[in-house]
Amino acid sequence: MKNNTSIAVILVLGALLSTAVLAQSLYKSIGPDGKVVYSDHPPTGGRVVKTMQFNNLPSSSLSAAKLEQVRRQKASKQAAIASDQAVIYTTSWCGYCKKAKAYMASKGISYREVDIETESGLAAYAQAGGGEGVPLLQYRGETVRGFSVEGYDQLFKR
Repeated sequence: MKNNTSIAVILVLGALLSTAVLAQSLYKSIGPDGKVVYSDHPPTGGRVVKTMQFNNLPSSSLSAAKLEQVRRQKASKQAAIASDQAVIYTTSWCGYCKKAKAYMASKGISYREVDIETESGLAAYAQAGGGEGVPLLQYRGETVRGFSVEGYDQLFKR
């Protein structure tokens, strides 16, 4: 019975954590009624017990050669692609990129895709703050590294 309770607690925490991926912070607080509350916003009443940070969603890692190119491109300060719509930086071999594009297509979200396997795409990726993996999504001033349904849901419902 104790093992089932532990599994249930882990599953509930996992679900709570996955919904707050884009919030970058998850707050665990105790409400005025004494109950534990998890939220992506600081509590208005009660007290914060713990703040958890989320910085990296699942992504496909880039090769060492690509990472070096990204570092050089960042240093050269080339112009980034500007857009009012969602911009997603991808590669053809990235499974998470395919999932991210399928997600946006299923929701009817228009986006511009930038293939970082091209020279200009890699330059734009570096200027957009590209790191060690793809996909990288930029939308309305926010940047999301990696892909998860819950994370994208949070971003696009705003």
